[in-house]
Amino acid sequence: MVRSYLKTVIFFVVLIVSTIILGIVALTILFSTKNPNLGHYVARLWGLIQIKATGTKVIVRNKEYVNPKETYVYMANHQSWFDIFVLLAYVPGQFRWLAKEELYKIPIVGQAMRLIGHIPIDRSNRAKAFESLAKAAERIKAGVSVMIFPEGTRSRDGVLQPFKKGGFILAIQSKKPILPISISGSYRIMRKGSWMVHPGEITITFHPPIPIEPYTIDDRDKLILIVERAIRKGLTPEEGGIIDQFSESQSEQIGEAVSK
Repeated sequence: MVRSYLKTVIFFVVLIVSTIILGIVALTILFSTKNPNLGHYVARLWGLIQIKATGTKVIVRNKEYVNPKETYVYMANHQSWFDIFVLLAYVPGQFRWLAKEELYKIPIVGQAMRLIGHIPIDRSNRAKAFESLAKAAERIKAGVSVMIFPEGTRSRDGVLQPFKKGGFILAIQSKKPILPISISGSYRIMRKGSWMVHPGEITITFHPPIPIEPYTIDDRDKLILIVERAIRKGLTPEEGGIIDQFSESQSEQIGEAVSK
């Protein structure tokens, strides 16, 4: 317990100091160079610093499935704050977050996020949310990869939650492949609703990209099942939760799509 308290204090001191310093560095670079990609490299360093500050061990699997030169709609399960640090630090290449609008109101951080090109979404307003998705689809078509948490919020116990449809509509509109990512163990580092940090291990698993061309908006529920099944492959049985009971034909069809 003493170790956890010490790690928690160290984490928040490092988080606050590094956010202020690297936030100013990012803003200086962004204003002077107008190059949002450089801002993402600063964010990657920021994520790595938070992981190292707590002594968290990160295991990366199947990184070869990611081609940094390709454009993807990344979809990852969401267990903890630490998911953000891990994804920034270990996903190759550039990407932008599709993130809740409240984050953009944080001093320094919010301004840096806008300049880097992250996309705010107002979840309290359905019309604005769909407008944000349409803008995001255009960005993706132009070659900008986007990171989405399809559950919409963090899991309280690490168990995979039902996926929301918005990100899948976005992927279908953009015509770019979905690349599923499994994050396992991060909820043990910091649980939702708790400020305590517990040193531990996180495993991030990349899965083969799923082509979007065969799917239309009417197929979004089928696509959700395919991505859900892929992400479950990189989770523990406890994290994967209860697997929906599909019909035999659905199960075979989904299995074929994931294996391609």
